[in-house]
Amino acid sequence: MKKVLIVSGHSNIQHDSVVNSLILKQVKQALPQVEIDLLCELYPDFKIDVAAEQAKVLEADIIVFQFPLYWFAKPSILQRWEEEVFLHGFSHGCNGDKLKGKKLIVSFTVGAPGEVYSREGGLGYTLEDLLLPVSRSTAGFVGMTLEPFIYTTGVSYALRSDEAQAKQLEEKALLHAQRLVEAIEKA
Repeated sequence: MKKVLIVSGHSNIQHDSVVNSLILKQVKQALPQVEIDLLCELYPDFKIDVAAEQAKVLEADIIVFQFPLYWFAKPSILQRWEEEVFLHGFSHGCNGDKLKGKKLIVSFTVGAPGEVYSREGGLGYTLEDLLLPVSRSTAGFVGMTLEPFIYTTGVSYALRSDEAQAKQLEEKALLHAQRLVEAIEKA
């Protein structure tokens, strides 16, 4: 099996997450050899250990960004990780080819229902409209191959207080994890 690094960008996964934490748990159960970086636990102060993270990236064949969508983008800690780890001379620029040939899987959850993210919906944009340009540009710029997105909508944090809705969140998380495992195995 290829080496997989999952970079979790949830800002407080232990206390604020039902879906993302269950996704990671299920993926780890199905693929125990994956390495999972919980950025909120490793770097609560946002002081990224660049050398340690670059060493993990060097070892990985597949890098997965797992996160909840915050304000139409990645959470700030994941953005910070990318800014500090994907440095000139490492990932791009002069001799910066360390990510070339690696696969990037962008896996995320969205609180709002899927119909909000349509050209006809409330926002006028699809999720691909919002995230594909940045994801494709990043992958292309550093020589990675961007795999198809894995995402689940309608998993708002607020739904967890109702027992029936909490059960639906769990079911959605399990399906998401299954799709992510399949994508990792296929990549």
